[in-house]
Amino acid sequence: MKLTLNSMRFVRTQLAAAVVAGLAVVSQPQIIAKDAEALSLARQLNKAFIEVAESVSPSVVVITVTQKSNAEETEAFQRYFRFMPPEMFEGEMQPRQGMGSGIIVRDEGYILTNSHVVDKADKIRVRLSDGREFDAEVRGTYPTADIAVIKLKEKVDKLTVAKLADSDKVRVGEFAIAIGAPFELDYSVTFGHVSAKGRGNLTGGPELQDFIQTDASINFGNSGGPLVNLDGEVIGINSMIRGVGTGIGFAIPSNVAREIGDHIITNGKFTPSWLGIGMAQQQQMHAFKEANDGTVEGVLVQSIRPDGPASRSKLEPGDIITKVDGRSVTSGQQLKAEVARKTPGKETTLEVVRDGKTVKVKVTPEPMPENLTANFPRSGGKSRGIVPANDGLTLKALTPDLAKEYGVDVSEGVVVTDVDETSLGARLGFQPGDVITEVNGESVSSPKEFRQALKGSKSSGAKVKYLRDGARSMLLYKLRSE
Repeated sequence: MKLTLNSMRFVRTQLAAAVVAGLAVVSQPQIIAKDAEALSLARQLNKAFIEVAESVSPSVVVITVTQKSNAEETEAFQRYFRFMPPEMFEGEMQPRQGMGSGIIVRDEGYILTNSHVVDKADKIRVRLSDGREFDAEVRGTYPTADIAVIKLKEKVDKLTVAKLADSDKVRVGEFAIAIGAPFELDYSVTFGHVSAKGRGNLTGGPELQDFIQTDASINFGNSGGPLVNLDGEVIGINSMIRGVGTGIGFAIPSNVAREIGDHIITNGKFTPSWLGIGMAQQQQMHAFKEANDGTVEGVLVQSIRPDGPASRSKLEPGDIITKVDGRSVTSGQQLKAEVARKTPGKETTLEVVRDGKTVKVKVTPEPMPENLTANFPRSGGKSRGIVPANDGLTLKALTPDLAKEYGVDVSEGVVVTDVDETSLGARLGFQPGDVITEVNGESVSSPKEFRQALKGSKSSGAKVKYLRDGARSMLLYKLRSE
C-alpha cells in the first residue's frame, strides 16, 4: 500500500497519541507512588513533632511569681497620679504577678529557669503538666548568664526530668521546638530552626554571652522554658527575644545552663572563673592572622595581668588560644564563656599557637574577683597597625630611677615618656609609662635598639612586648614601606 503525505501524517499523529496515552498510563502510578512517599515522610515528621511535645512537656513547668510593690514604687505611683483623690492611695498597692517557664532537672525538685523570671520574687508557685501546683523557693541565681535554679518546697513524687543535650553538637539549620507558657497560654508548642550559634554582646554582660538564635516563636512567658531538638533533648533555655513577632529569639546553650545550674544546686551560687588576660581586638587579630598565613583561628592574648591566674602559668602575650580543654574557641566571647564555667582550682589545658607552632599550656582558673575593673592596654585604632618611623613616641633607656618612678621590676628596657595624642603610636594604645622590653623575642635597652629592631623586622610586622602597671602586654608593629 502506498502511503500518501496525508496518510503518513495521520499515522504519525496516531502513534504520538498512543505513546502519550501509554506514558499517561505508566506515569500515573509513578506520580501516585511519589505522592504517597512524600505524604509518608510528612507524616513521619508530623509524628516526630507530636512525640517530642508529648515526651518533653511533662518536664516543663509553668512558674507564677508574685512581687510586692516596694515603698519607692508606691511613692512613684503617687507622684505620677498626684492630681487624683487622696482616698485612691489608701492601703497598699496590689502585688504584681509575672509568669515564666522552667524545666525539671533533678527528681529532688530542682528546676532550671531564667534569673529574670524569679527576680525579686516574694512568692513562687509552680504548676506541673498534670495540674498539680506547689510552692517553690530560689536556690540561687546568676543574672549575668540569666540562669536561676528554684526548688519545690516539698517532696513530690513522679517528677519527669528533662534530658539535656550536648549543645556543642547543635547544628545551624536543624529543627528547634519551643515549649512554654507565652501570654499565659500554658504548654504552647512552636517550632522553627536553629538560626545561628555563638551570638554574643546581646546584653552587654562581661562574660557568658553565648546564645543560640532560633526562629521558633518565643514570646513573654516562654522565658525559662526549653528549646528542644527532634530527639526530645533540651538544647537551650529560652531567654530573650528581639522585638515581638520578629522570629528572632535567643536561648542559653544547655551546656552553659547545666554547668551553672550544677554549681548553684551544689553551692547555692555560681562564681565564674577567670584567667586574667586581655584579648586583642579585631585589628590586631587580623594582623596576626596575616603573619600566620591567615590560617589560625583563635583568640590573641594581648596582655596578662599581674594578679591573674595566667601570670602564674607559661602563657605569653602574643599567644593565640585555639582550644580550651579540647574545645575550640574562635572569639573572645567563646573563650570567656568556656573559662567562666571552669571549676576554680581545677587545672585547664589551653592549646595555643606561638611563633607558628602549637603548644599546650597548663593554667589553673581562679574565682573572678568582685567589682573587677579592666586595666588592659587599648588594642588598636584607626592606624591598622602601621607605624612609621616617626610614631609620636618619646623614648628613654630604662634607668634605676625611671624604674622606681614607673614602678617596674625590670632592669632594662625602653620607657615611653611621652606620646603625641594625634600620632599613630597613640592610636595603637601606647601610654606614658609603658616599658618596652622585647622586639621579636630580643631584648631592647635603648631607643636606638628599639628603632633598629623595628626596621629589621619582617614585612609581617614586629612583635613588641611591654609592661604597663605590671601587666605584660604585646602589640604587632607593621612598618610602612618607604
